[in-house]
Amino acid sequence: MVKKVLYHGSANIIEQPVYGAGKPYNDYGRAFYCTEHIELAKEWACNEGADGYANKYELDADGLSILNLSGKEYTILNWLAILLDNRTARAASPVEKRGKEYLLENFLPEYRHYDIIIGYRADDSYFSFARAFLANTISLSQLSYAMRLGKLGEQYAVVSERAFSRLKFIDCLAADNTVYYHRRKSRDDEARVAFHKEMEKDDMDGIFLRDIIREGMRDDDARLRQYLS
Repeated sequence: MVKKVLYHGSANIIEQPVYGAGKPYNDYGRAFYCTEHIELAKEWACNEGADGYANKYELDADGLSILNLSGKEYTILNWLAILLDNRTARAASPVEKRGKEYLLENFLPEYRHYDIIIGYRADDSYFSFARAFLANTISLSQLSYAMRLGKLGEQYAVVSERAFSRLKFIDCLAADNTVYYHRRKSRDDEARVAFHKEMEKDDMDGIFLRDIIREGMRDDDARLRQYLS
C-alpha cells in the first residue's frame, strides 16, 4: 500500500485532521479513524436527526509503519487485547477481570510505535460481543463469527504525527441521516439478532477463555493457531 483513498465519517467537514485531538479510549487509542468504504463512512457520520459528511482523503503511506491485525501473524485475541488496553469499561466480574489480565499479559502486541493500525472496528454492539467472550459466555469460534456480523469491515487508525502529515483532504460528501442512520441502525440490529441466535448454540467442542487460561496458552501456541485457522 503506497497511496490509499480513505473516508472519515463525521458531523463536520474536516479538511485538516488534528494530531492528538482524538479520544484516548477509542479502539486503538487516540487516532483518526477511517474506512475504505464510502457508504460505511456515511453511516458513521449520521446520528438520528442529524446529517453528516464522508470526508475523503488520500493517504501517502510510503515509508510508514503499518500494523495489520488481519495478517497471518495475528489473531482475534491480539485485536481484543489492544481493545482492552484502550477501552475504559470496567470488568463486571472477577472472571472478566482475570480474563482481561491474561489477554493483556499474553496477547497484547507492541502496537504503540506504529504509524497506522488496520483492524476490526468495535462499536458498542461489537464490544458487547467481546465482553461475552471475556465472561466465558461464548467460545472463541463464536467470537470470530460475531465479529463478521454486520460486515463492518476494517478500519484504518491514523496514529502518528507523521501519518497525519500524509493525509491530503480531497472532498466531502453529504450523508442524509434519513437514509444512512437507518442503514446503520438496521446493520446493528441485524448483527445483534444473529449474535443472540449464535449464543443459543452449545459449542461443546469450542475453546473458551477459561480453557486458554487453564491450559496456559500463549500467543504462539500451536493449538490455538491451528484452531483459529
